[in-house]
Amino acid sequence: MEIRSNPVAQAYAANKPATAPDPTSNAGNAFGKAATDFIDTLRQSEQTAMSAMSGGADPHALVQALAQTELAVETAVTVRDKVVEAYQEILRMPV
Repeated sequence: MEIRSNPVAQAYAANKPATAPDPTSNAGNAFGKAATDFIDTLRQSEQTAMSAMSGGADPHALVQALAQTELAVETAVTVRDKVVEAYQEILRMPV
């Protein structure tokens, strides 16, 4: 008499490597790069604003820097809101 293992267990064992985390993935680096880009945008805008106040930059560059800063801040706020929303959804899950 031959005893075979459960087909579901076999399918799980066959697909387990596909769901394993990829150590070569850059997902963590992508978040760090986004944060670095956000900080760089703010610094560049600040430098443009300071040079515009001292007369070193044209008003068009100042308006463009302010628009880039506004877009970067709105993006950061949107990401923060989504993270908070996901955290609250996790808290609502029954244990």
